[in-house]
Amino acid sequence: MYRIRFHGRGGQGMKTASRIVGTAAFRQGYYAQDSPVYGAERRGAPMIAFTRFDSRPILERGVVSAPDLIVIADVSLLDDPLVRPLQGLPSNGAVLINAANPPESIAAVTCDFTSLALTYAQSTAALSVALGAGAAKLAGLESKFIEQAVIEELHELRLDASRLQKNLELARACLAQVHAVPCANNATPAPAPEVRLVTPVYEGAWAGTASVASTANTPLRKTGDWRVMRPVIDLDRCTHCWICFVNCPDGAITLGSADAPQIDYGVCKGCLMCAEECPIHAIANEREVQNR
Repeated sequence: MYRIRFHGRGGQGMKTASRIVGTAAFRQGYYAQDSPVYGAERRGAPMIAFTRFDSRPILERGVVSAPDLIVIADVSLLDDPLVRPLQGLPSNGAVLINAANPPESIAAVTCDFTSLALTYAQSTAALSVALGAGAAKLAGLESKFIEQAVIEELHELRLDASRLQKNLELARACLAQVHAVPCANNATPAPAPEVRLVTPVYEGAWAGTASVASTANTPLRKTGDWRVMRPVIDLDRCTHCWICFVNCPDGAITLGSADAPQIDYGVCKGCLMCAEECPIHAIANEREVQNR
């Protein structure tokens, strides 16, 4: 069995990437399984997805604890102690990272998939296609089935013909840049996760109640590293209408001297709602390059 674990952030399309790999494997004649796991289901929040494929029926379910391939959509996740994306990687496993430069001390296949997505599809949402195609290629799946999977999955998302063609060209570009590594089906299979029975208990309503005072919530855990794009205010053009300040859903915009808006990039998740709402378009969208 070949097991893949995807690590990304909400909005980067890792669920779709896992489905692309699963569909490609299925079209190539394998049994396939894919599933995502979300936390808060917020754009930019860390999430995880899994894909398995095998020549025999798949009886495993749940978390992939010892993957043959780990796919990391955002290199900043490597430093997140709550995510630990490399956990469980066996000695013969492979790592695919969306990064322009290989991180130090990590043996990994790297590619600037974000730049490819912006070049071919003009959208970071196309990371799903880029990383899905790259992961499928590393897993040893054939290009014709990968392209077929991209078409099928994007058709399900109801993309028009023009956008579908751009994403297909993106997939082909990624297939050309990523080369398969010999760690697929002939490798020593990763051990199956230990089966552990859990007896659920009733915790009461407060156990699932959100609280801003709880550990790892906004006051204690900065969300600035969730961004792919960052808003930048042109204060020379700004009319101080405060619309950005009022509409920011996370309170990342405050009013500084002369009531001019200021962005706290330690909290800003890059939702870009301020740029959308600015009536004179004085807020630009720039690609986040720090740690990427």
